[in-house]
Amino acid sequence: MSTPVEQIKERLSIADVVGSYMQLTRAGASLKGICPFHSEKTPSFFVSPARGSYYCFGCQAKGDIFTFVQEFEGLDFVGALRVLASRAGVTLQRLDPKMQSEYSRLYLLLEKATRFLEDELEQSTEAKEYLKHRGLSDETRKVWRIGFAPNDWRALFNHLLKEGFKPEEMEKVGLVKRARAEDGSPKQGDKFYDTFRGRIMFPIQDSASRVIAFSGRILPALDDGKTGKYINSPETILFKKSEVLHGFHLAKLAIRERDAVILVEGQMDLLMAHQAGYTHTVAVSGTALTLEQLARLKRLSENVLLSFDADSAGIRASERALSLALSQGMNVKVIALTGGKDPAELILKDPKEWEKAVKEAKHVVDFLLEHLLRKVTEGRERAIAVEKTLLPLLLLLPSRVEQSHFIKAIADKLGLREQSLWEAFDKLPSPARPAPGNVSEKKSPAPSRPDARERQLFAILFFAESREEKDTRERIRETLTRIMGKERFEEALARYEPLRDMLLLEASVRYGDESVSEKEEQELLHHFEEDELRRQLSEMMHFLTEAERGGDKEKTAALLQKYSEVSQKLGALTSARFLDSA
Repeated sequence: MSTPVEQIKERLSIADVVGSYMQLTRAGASLKGICPFHSEKTPSFFVSPARGSYYCFGCQAKGDIFTFVQEFEGLDFVGALRVLASRAGVTLQRLDPKMQSEYSRLYLLLEKATRFLEDELEQSTEAKEYLKHRGLSDETRKVWRIGFAPNDWRALFNHLLKEGFKPEEMEKVGLVKRARAEDGSPKQGDKFYDTFRGRIMFPIQDSASRVIAFSGRILPALDDGKTGKYINSPETILFKKSEVLHGFHLAKLAIRERDAVILVEGQMDLLMAHQAGYTHTVAVSGTALTLEQLARLKRLSENVLLSFDADSAGIRASERALSLALSQGMNVKVIALTGGKDPAELILKDPKEWEKAVKEAKHVVDFLLEHLLRKVTEGRERAIAVEKTLLPLLLLLPSRVEQSHFIKAIADKLGLREQSLWEAFDKLPSPARPAPGNVSEKKSPAPSRPDARERQLFAILFFAESREEKDTRERIRETLTRIMGKERFEEALARYEPLRDMLLLEASVRYGDESVSEKEEQELLHHFEEDELRRQLSEMMHFLTEAERGGDKEKTAALLQKYSEVSQKLGALTSARFLDSA
């Protein structure tokens, strides 16, 4: 019987999968496009339907449909498997509990917790009435799996104990806390209590729709003003706040289709926007916007519409977010909200006004200029505010023509001389280079991109060990040691050892009861060796440049000789691969 991986590959072509995330055009027998994994203007990303793989000549990203979804959506292998299985209509069988890794147990624990909280919401008339009052429909409540944490110290804890989970596992994903003495040490008896009590619970899901954390809103009747209105799960091994965008799992396709993303702050803002049909909305719940989050969005669209609260805190959050988005070359607009309303309130009270606000979203510079005109009335203070807030933003715009447009607009609206603005603007330090007196130290070469093949090879190594396939194990160990060198191999082995159970799970899902074919093993090793040689060339080029700058002729000559040898070796390997596949 074929494995789920094989069934998915039979039903989904790499052209269809990659093409659903990015625009591809025909290039002979292949397809090409702008690489989503690094910044470029000329397409260097190629998809080969015949080989079922992709390759970028710019950043060397490569792989199959699973690798692509892993890297594009920031998932592990099992997460990518879930996404693709859903698209292919392949049913994933429940894994043998003995084969479950620590990670899969924690995902299961959070799933069990979510179901318990969903059931508790059905029993709480007060919680359901609150959600109804906020405008949420029953359908929205069920789609987003909203729950309720009873106002009890150990309701969820006791339920999960009965389900067979350990207190330490619950603590690891932030569902319970350990009672501690005044000095911070755990109290005797290892007493635990629920993190969330008396709260509406909003599950936060990863791109594969797996629950990884929660955000809890205190029920108004229980709000004594001493605890936060919202509390969120802490960072865990499953939940990295700087990487997660709440709602991305349901918004990603709509963002691609509409070529735009609406960015909001809160849980209710997100849910009400989706309920109103704005399914290309995501939230940065509980954290400031980060580069990691923007990178994920930019792969789908470069058009961002910010809709943060209209209060002072919302304006400050908008300014931080838009600066970051502009620095990444994104087209940023702001959905202006009036009357102190947040998006959820406006959608509930006047959906037509929300629709109008979205359609009339203003470019970020126009929005901040209007805000400045309202808040600062004195001429001198306005000029200072422009120099401190608006002109630095203009530096982030990619076009000199666009900069000219806004400098003229600022001059006209504030009654300032355009020439004076240009003089102040040209004196600002470029964001692309360090400011005077802040020269950075010399840096070593940037590390090569994380390689899914390396991870897969170590998974096969552990898989062979678990199956007592001594020949396969020794062959892979010897080849990896030869390619990487003994020291780097040992370092990599130590790095992957803590992930052994997760890698075994990935291998068992990928290969089932079969041994890894020698052909696949050799192809992986061949590609990995090419990657390693490219890494060496990149490193040598860095040191060669340093040696030339320092006038070290002897070192330069030695590095040139070594560079030539490695280049020839890489060329021979690449040629051999193409001859083998001809």
